[in-house]
Amino acid sequence: MMTDTKSPDTLKDKDILEWLKANPSFLQRHPDILEHLNPPMENMGRKVADFQHYMVQRLKKDKDAITSTTRDLIEVSRVNMNSVTRIQEATLKLLEARNFIQFIQAITMDLGTILDVDMAVLVVESSGSEIPNIHASGIKVVPAGTIDQWMSGETVMLQSDIQGSEAIYGGGARLVRSQAVLRVDISMQTPPAVLCFGSRDPEMFRDGQGTELIGYLARVVERCFRQWLEVPV
Repeated sequence: MMTDTKSPDTLKDKDILEWLKANPSFLQRHPDILEHLNPPMENMGRKVADFQHYMVQRLKKDKDAITSTTRDLIEVSRVNMNSVTRIQEATLKLLEARNFIQFIQAITMDLGTILDVDMAVLVVESSGSEIPNIHASGIKVVPAGTIDQWMSGETVMLQSDIQGSEAIYGGGARLVRSQAVLRVDISMQTPPAVLCFGSRDPEMFRDGQGTELIGYLARVVERCFRQWLEVPV
């Protein structure tokens, strides 16, 4: 059976115009074709579609998308730089301690302020005899096996939208809505410990966030502990 379908070589302007009139939604379904067309440079009459207008609109949308992405990248970079600055300041504070008491105070009092969290607590599995000054303010003592149960083999745990644990934060537990818990492996000769940061912001710490910076801070705490207690790794 013969058809009147024409090959691309035999198509004329009127054929294309007739086909486009019969398929008015073609450009909506294939907007990318506009990039390959040369739009009219001036007003050709009220009934002539202004392709240049559509192309300009598309460029504006592309520009808006790029601008939005750039702003997001700048904001992420700003937040990351702020976090790096805080971790650096916290590290220096730990290194400035002149004795073990000041070191413990830097952990439990100064780190919270520097890192802009509501509570900073060191939790140790101990009877109090293994580490001196274990009952200092800001240090919590828990029974053996507690930390392994909390961490489930992880070295860093980030939790959002929680109710703080009284075993960690004591009377301030109701204030804590998100937390970062960092395992602190001081030495084979000392009991397990974790460094806990609690915030009233339910989303300050959440699963999926990067942990490189706070993980680094935990490693600094470990090394400082070893120096003050004069214990091997």
